[in-house]
Amino acid sequence: MKLRTRSLLAIVMLSLSQPLLAEVSVNGKAINQSLIDHINKEAVENGQKDPNFGRMVVDRLVANEIIYQEAVKIGINKLPDYVAREELARRELMMNLYVQDFVSKNPVTDAEVKAAYDKFKAEQSGKEYSARHILLGTEAEAKDVIAQLGKGADFAKLASEKSKDPGSKVKGGDLGWFSPAAMVKPFSEAASKLTKGSFTKTPVQTQYGWHVIKLENVRDAQIPTLDSVKDRLTKQLQQRKLEAKITDLRNKAKIVDSSAKK
Repeated sequence: MKLRTRSLLAIVMLSLSQPLLAEVSVNGKAINQSLIDHINKEAVENGQKDPNFGRMVVDRLVANEIIYQEAVKIGINKLPDYVAREELARRELMMNLYVQDFVSKNPVTDAEVKAAYDKFKAEQSGKEYSARHILLGTEAEAKDVIAQLGKGADFAKLASEKSKDPGSKVKGGDLGWFSPAAMVKPFSEAASKLTKGSFTKTPVQTQYGWHVIKLENVRDAQIPTLDSVKDRLTKQLQQRKLEAKITDLRNKAKIVDSSAKK
């Protein structure tokens, strides 16, 4: 995780308290050389190859310093809104640097990724289902659809005409392949009891409405390889480490909040 340069003006404001080492100055006020060096360093890391970039940075910082000095002159730096925003910017900068430092000192190991993958595989094992559904607003509507299907009506056609699920409606109610865990329990239980090609003879109620489900196919769960999910698992584990650290810090902190409700 790297802190990116997003606003030169914001960086100028945040660095005014640093030692002034630059040879460039505006109205006797030197531009911080370490600020110039920092921006140039990040540019190189990001692949910046323009030979004029260094000059552009100095020119932009000079322009920003001119505006900054004028803003101070008219008292912008004393406005409550500015003071609050500056404090928030400083805090966010400090937090970002802390996270960057924590991540670098607490990397996710290959063993941790492997353990997470093994757990993932165990959770994903079993069957996957391919199904279509028609989502209706009432049980009576669902029963009417089931009656039409019983008389030979085409499921995909009815789904396109009557389903209230905009995502699958345009595909004839097709939901593609899914694991039972990916669906709400009443839906997955009903789908898993069907045989290939059959549909539910009674409406299935969920928080979304009333469903009529047709099972298209069943297969063993397709487990992705470790390499294909390694980056995602690493990010998840890194996030958990950070969250655990924040929770630990919060538990150890003495927090007094008089505004909290009794």
